[in-house]
Amino acid sequence: MNEKRADGPAASTAQQKGGAEDIVVFLTRREGKCAGCGEEFFDGSLIRMENDQPHCLDCADLGHLEYLSRGNTALTRRATKHSPLRAVVVQWARARNRYERQGILVTRQAIDRAEAECLEDADVRERQRERAAERREGVEAAYLASVTASIQAAFPGCPPDEAGQIAGWTCQKHSGRVGRSAAAKDLDPQALKLAVIAHIRHEHTGYDRQLMQHGDRALARQLVHPEIDRILAQWESTPA
Repeated sequence: MNEKRADGPAASTAQQKGGAEDIVVFLTRREGKCAGCGEEFFDGSLIRMENDQPHCLDCADLGHLEYLSRGNTALTRRATKHSPLRAVVVQWARARNRYERQGILVTRQAIDRAEAECLEDADVRERQRERAAERREGVEAAYLASVTASIQAAFPGCPPDEAGQIAGWTCQKHSGRVGRSAAAKDLDPQALKLAVIAHIRHEHTGYDRQLMQHGDRALARQLVHPEIDRILAQWESTPA
C-alpha cells in the first residue's frame, strides 16, 4: 500500500501540516502491509512512510511511543516538550481535502510528567480561562451596545427593545449574518440598514407566510416590499 496515494496527495503535504522538523505518522483509512515486516494494516492503523513505502511503528522505531489524542492543548504542549522522540499523527480529511492533525506520539514518561504538571496548575489555568472568557464577554457586550446605539441613532422611530433585538440577532457569533461582517463592525450605515430591513421583513410583514406558500424568495420579497418601505420610513423619522 502506498499511503500517499491511498489517503492523500503526498506525504510532503502532511509534513507541512506537522512542521518542517516533525516526524509525521499517518492514521490510515486503508488496508495494506508493512514494507518491512509484512504486518497487515487496517483502517485506523498508524504507519510511517519511508521512501514512499508504508512501515508499521515498530519497523519505524516508533513502536515504544504512545498516542495522545488532540483536545487538551496544555497536555499536548507539555508532553511534546518532555518527549525526546515524538511524532505528529495526521489523517486525510476527504471532506476538507487536506491532512488534519489528530494527535501526537510521545513517550509514556513524557505523558506522565505532563499530566502531573497539568494537575499542579489546573486551578491557575481555569482562572485564566475564566478571565479570558470575561474579557471576551465584555468586548462582545460593548460591541452589541455600540451596534444598538447606532441603530437607534439611524432609526429613531424604531422601538428601543426592537433595536436591541436587531443588534442581538445580527451580531450573533458564528452566524455569518451582516452584524458579523467587517462593514457592520465598522458600523457602516448600509450594513446596519440591511439588518433592520431583515428584521422588519420577518417580524412585521407576512414574508414568512408568503415564502412558505410560494416557495419563491424573490416573489415573497416583492409582495412585502411596500410594507417594508412603509415601516422603514416610520422608523427613519423622529417620533413626534
